[in-house]
Amino acid sequence: MTKKIKVKTTLVEMDGDEMTRVMWQMVKDKLLLPYLDMDIDYFDLHVKHRDDTDDQVTFDAARAIMKYGVGIKCATITPNEDRVKEYSLKKAWKSPNGTIRAMLDGTVFRKPILVNNIKPSVSSWKKPITIGRHAYGDVYDNFELHIPRAGKLEVVFTPANGDKSQTTFVKDFPSAGIVQINHNMEQSILSFARACFTYALAEKIDVWFSTKDTISKIYDAGFRDIFDREFANNWKDRFAKAGIEYFFTLIDDAVARIMKTEGGILWALKNYDGDVMSDMIASASGSLAMMTSVLVSPNGWFEYEAAHGTVQKHYYKHLKGEETSSNSMALIFAWTGGLRKRGELDGTPDVVKFASQVEEAALETVEGGIMTGDLLLLAEKKPSNKKVNTEGFIDAIAATLKKKLHG
Repeated sequence: MTKKIKVKTTLVEMDGDEMTRVMWQMVKDKLLLPYLDMDIDYFDLHVKHRDDTDDQVTFDAARAIMKYGVGIKCATITPNEDRVKEYSLKKAWKSPNGTIRAMLDGTVFRKPILVNNIKPSVSSWKKPITIGRHAYGDVYDNFELHIPRAGKLEVVFTPANGDKSQTTFVKDFPSAGIVQINHNMEQSILSFARACFTYALAEKIDVWFSTKDTISKIYDAGFRDIFDREFANNWKDRFAKAGIEYFFTLIDDAVARIMKTEGGILWALKNYDGDVMSDMIASASGSLAMMTSVLVSPNGWFEYEAAHGTVQKHYYKHLKGEETSSNSMALIFAWTGGLRKRGELDGTPDVVKFASQVEEAALETVEGGIMTGDLLLLAEKKPSNKKVNTEGFIDAIAATLKKKLHG
């Protein structure tokens, strides 16, 4: 057997939940472990294990990424009340993604995986549209309150230096209601802006940034002002030299424009907006299972994952022994993205090359007509097209990869 390729520095692996956990192991067993010698710092983020550790395992995983620089994460459950009952959890724990993003102070970049035999639903799109999602604050780290009866809501800010507190009137409630308070940090927004400009310059693509600053004249306008200042002070000349642009507009205008662009841009968005729009871009580009995601920290830490969830419905079928046809492309690209970055940081071109070969094998498999059910519905109709089950798809990619590596 050919000598395995050595991955020089430890990789942080975060296992996940449900059907993605099943596919995760298949990807490792069939596409990676036969060819790679890897040191893995493993963290089990299965929802029950998070519950057993009072979510300490999530914090430990984030610290490991800080230590080693690159993490690769499977999809995980963010439990609601139904999931609390299903898994007999102590409480509805916070999103592990949100916890890790807050600790790393990162920006999430999501980019669709395009194949030649699946055309985007939006006919004008010719190149991938990358979403730059601010990964801190907004509704993911908000304050919520149920107002039980009529009364007055006020917000009190108490300065840390001991100055007099400031009380601001919010609203008179004539009856019961609900309240949500979002917050953000200027330093986090600045890191977000720098990450987006850095990414765009490296990829030689334009940056669009959009908020609703006409309505939100402090919160959203604060984002706009920080982006404008950072660009003018540090990026304007570099962008001009590279032949790329920075463009700000209202989010509703951006949504209208995005439907007519050919793509090939970075669309920077606040946390919630980026979450929603990345799913739209993924679905219109083919499938939610065809969307890559990387969290980039200003400290030089990277976390790769699939942009989709745990494929709950397929997992229930799997538990019943029924056949599934789940698409593992984004999970595969999470591993290849992490391996490529690890190879770049370590100066090991053989690792970088292997990551590219795995991606090429995956793309060639789909373009050769072998695909899961979600893609078969979207692909160009050919007699040679063949629907395969979950494991059969990974097996087909493994066969393509073997030919690519060994001839």
